[in-house]
This record gives sequence, C-alpha cells and structure tokens, in this order.
Amino acid sequence: MEIKVVHGGMLSMIQDLGRPGLRAMGVPVGGAMDGFAMRVANLLVGNAEDAAGLEMTMVGAELEFLEDAFVAVTGAAGGELEPWRPHRLRAGTRLRWGRLDAGCRLYLAVAGGFDVPVTLGGRGTYLRGGWGGGQGRALRAGDVITVARPANTLSVENWRLDPRIMPAYAASPTLRVVQGAQGGEFDREWWRGEYAVLRQSDRMGIRLQGAPLVRAVSGDLISSAVAPGAVQVPPDGQPIVLAADAQTIGGYPLVAHVISADLPLLAQLRPGDQVRFIEVTLTEAHRLTLAREHALAILRQGLAQKHR
Repeated sequence: MEIKVVHGGMLSMIQDLGRPGLRAMGVPVGGAMDGFAMRVANLLVGNAEDAAGLEMTMVGAELEFLEDAFVAVTGAAGGELEPWRPHRLRAGTRLRWGRLDAGCRLYLAVAGGFDVPVTLGGRGTYLRGGWGGGQGRALRAGDVITVARPANTLSVENWRLDPRIMPAYAASPTLRVVQGAQGGEFDREWWRGEYAVLRQSDRMGIRLQGAPLVRAVSGDLISSAVAPGAVQVPPDGQPIVLAADAQTIGGYPLVAHVISADLPLLAQLRPGDQVRFIEVTLTEAHRLTLAREHALAILRQGLAQKHR
C-alpha cells in the first residue's frame, strides 16, 4: 500500500521507538519524542509497538491514501480524525491536519507499519545525521510512503480507550524528577520556579527560561553520559531538558532527571508553555514506570481480542 504526501507540514518524519543499545558508540536513542503515543497508535491498528509511524510537529501533514487502510492518531490534538481509536479509510481519502490545536506532536500509525529500511537497528529519522526514515529527512510534497502488508485486521471499531491510561497532557504540566548528579550543588528553591518553553527547543532538547539556576561551586566537570530527560544547567543558568535526539555525553551540571513516565508530557510541550518540577524518589519513579507498563499490558491483551 502507498500513501502520497501532498504537504509535509512543519516537520513530519518517520519514527519508531529508537535505537537502544548504541549510545556507547555515540548514536542517540532517537525515535518518537512521545514513545507512549507511538506505542498506543501502533497497538490500535494491530502493529508491533515498535513499528514505524509518522511524527508530525506543530503543523501536520496532508496525506492521500491510495488504497484502503486502517489508521490511528494519538498524541497532540488536531485534525478531523477522533484520536486514540482506529479508523477505516477508503482508497482516495485525503487527510489534512494543519496547525495542531493542543500539544506539539501528533502520531499516525497505519496497519502494517511504514516499510522503510532498517538503519543501525531502527527505522526512525535522525535529522542531524541525515539517515533513517528511508531518506534521512523530513517528508516533502511528492514523497510516497510504502506501507507493509498488515499481519491482521481489526474486527471491532466502535470502542475507545479508557482515559485513565492517558498521560496528563497539559500546557503547564508539573514534571516529576529525581535528583541529578550535581543536584545538591544548586539552591533547593529552584523547585518552586516556573519555566517557559522557548522556541529554540527541538528534538535534541527543550530549552527553558525562568529564574537562573546558580551553582554553589565553580569549576568545570568531566564530561559524562547523559540521556533523554536529563536537566542540564549551562553557564547562563537556564535549564535544558534533553530529549529523544540528545547527545550521548555532556559536560554541563545535571540538576535533575525527568522520570520516564513523564517524558510524554515533555514531548508535547510547545513554545510558550509553562512547566514546573517536583522531586520524587527513585523508588517512586520505578513504581510509576511499572504502573504505566502494566496499563499498556492490559491494553495490549484487550486489543488482541479485537484483531484477527
């Protein structure tokens, strides 16, 4: 099956769940910024959770489906399709999302998954490297996306997800964090601050602006490993929260780390949104991650009965 790109939107690219296990060689994890939304979109259409789908940012694409298809959209709000449920599309259907109404990134999964070559263990696009996603770039008008043959088809369509499984998406969320390696070198009052998301944010990091964080000690640090969710503090004191395409090592102090369960909230922040932080223990972070995985396991089991 093929999908024709009529308009690529602001930044639409093929993504999956990333390239784990290669950070020691300097390869970013990458993949969908909102991995939860991507996983659920794939589950809704009967795909493996790590199948390749489409990530659209701020302004969505316009697509023409050249054959019948089952699709689902998740993540940010926008477009004409009801989100978080599967839909059957007829050949010739055109979908146009335009400017997203809320949130930053919308995900489209198509039954069968996008059929693009595997590069370094993943199908997702890595823009800075110019590889992955088939062409190593965002989609453009005239591109044609090939979709693999689905392994199964939906038997039931008229149902919706339990909203309790959803992340607490918001334009002013409170992100839960654990203390970073240099967290004790900053005034504890930073937790009370509110930070605005800057337009310079991207898939590498979310740049924030607020009361500057002042480190109590001076001196440079030896570069060490960093990962998505790490909250770095550069010399100007304005924090940067690393995201999916983050580098693998860094030398800025690490004041905190956003827990895995809240990375979807980070992914949906758009310029002008406000964010606060609250500290939790590592034990609590693990509990929240396990609870999210438990909810997804229940969803996975329930959806298995709706496919054939």
